[in-house]
Amino acid sequence: MAAEIVNDTLKKIVDKCEVGGAMVQDLCEFGDKQLTEETSKVFKKEKDMKKGIAFPTCISVNNCICHFSPLKSEPDLEIKPGDVVKIDLGAHIDGFSAVVAHTLVVGASKDNKIMGRKADVVVAAHRAAEAALRLVKPGNENYKVTDAVQKIAESHHCKPIEGMLSHQLQQHIIDGKKAIIQNPTEAQRKEHEKCEFDVHEVYAIDILVSTGEGKGREMDTRTTVYKLKKETIYNLKMKASRQFYSEVDKKFGSMAFSLRSFEDEKKAKMGIVECVKHALIEPFTVLYEREGEHVAQFKFTVLLMPNGPMRITGLSFDESLYETEYTIADEELKSLLAASASRRAAKKKKKKAEKATAEAAGDEMDAETGDAEP
Repeated sequence: MAAEIVNDTLKKIVDKCEVGGAMVQDLCEFGDKQLTEETSKVFKKEKDMKKGIAFPTCISVNNCICHFSPLKSEPDLEIKPGDVVKIDLGAHIDGFSAVVAHTLVVGASKDNKIMGRKADVVVAAHRAAEAALRLVKPGNENYKVTDAVQKIAESHHCKPIEGMLSHQLQQHIIDGKKAIIQNPTEAQRKEHEKCEFDVHEVYAIDILVSTGEGKGREMDTRTTVYKLKKETIYNLKMKASRQFYSEVDKKFGSMAFSLRSFEDEKKAKMGIVECVKHALIEPFTVLYEREGEHVAQFKFTVLLMPNGPMRITGLSFDESLYETEYTIADEELKSLLAASASRRAAKKKKKKAEKATAEAAGDEMDAETGDAEP
C-alpha cells in the first residue's frame, strides 16, 4: 500500500518536472503533502498506527548528488530543459517503508533524444540498478552487487558515488544492519561487513552514478533532512532542543524528516543544532559532484521472495530516449541483464523445465518398456 502511494507521488512529480519551469521547493512541498495525505487515508480505525513520510521529497539537479530539499527561507531552484533531475522520496505505514528514486532529463522525447555524457550516466545508473535487482536474491553476497555496479558504471566511463549504501529495510528501520556499499575505498571495504541475502528480507537498492570522479563533497547548502538516532543517549541542555527532539520523536519516530515540516522554521533550526552536535539526530547532508558533471540515481524497494526478487517501487524507464556510445562487454553481466527479472517469467521457465524433464523421463521409460518386450 505504501508502495502504491510512493509510485503515484513520484509519477505526479515527474509529470510536473517535464512541463518545465517548476520550482524545486514547490515540488518538494507537493511530494511531502501528497505522501502525508495519502497515507492518512488508510487504516483510519487504527488510531495508534504510525504512518506518513519515511523519507522526505528531495530533488537534486545536475551535479547535486542527493538530499536537496530547500526550506522556504532558502534559495530556490527552477527546473529547466536539459536538467538531469533526481527525485527521491518514501512513505511508510505502521513502520513498513517503501522508498524510491528516479532520474529524468527534462525534455527527453523520441524527437529530442538525450546524447553525450548525460545519456551515458543515466543509462549506466539504470543498467546498474537492473543488475542489482537480479543479484539481490537469497544466497548471494552483498559484494557481488557492489562489483557489478562498479563494472557497469565503468563500462560507460562513469563512477558510482563513493561509499553510498543500499540498506535492508525493517519495521521502523530505514537503515538496517545489512547493506550494500558502492565504490568503496580500501578502508571502507575492510570496515564494511560481507553479508548474505536471505529470503523474505526487504532492501532499498539505491544506485548513484556520476560522470565525474564519484566523490561527494559538501558545499554551502544547508542540510534540511535528518533522522533520529535512538541508540544515542544524551541529556539536552536547551529547552528548545528538548522540545524539538520530543516533537520529532512523536511525529516521525525513527523515519527521516525535513525541517520544512515544522510550522516554526526558526525554532526548528535552533532546536536541531544541539541534537546534531551530540549525535542524537543524524544529518543527511547535501552532496555535490564537481561543477559541470552529472549524477543519476535509481532507487527501488525489493522484497526477496522464495521464487525471486519482487520490486514494488519505481517507474518504467524508456532507454530508447537515451543514446550512449558505450556498451557492456562483460559476458556474465550481459547475460544477467538479458535475463528477465520478472518472477512470473521465472515461474514459467521453471514449469517449462519441469515439463521438459518429465517428458524426457516419460520417453526414457517408454524406451525401457519397449526394450523389455519380447
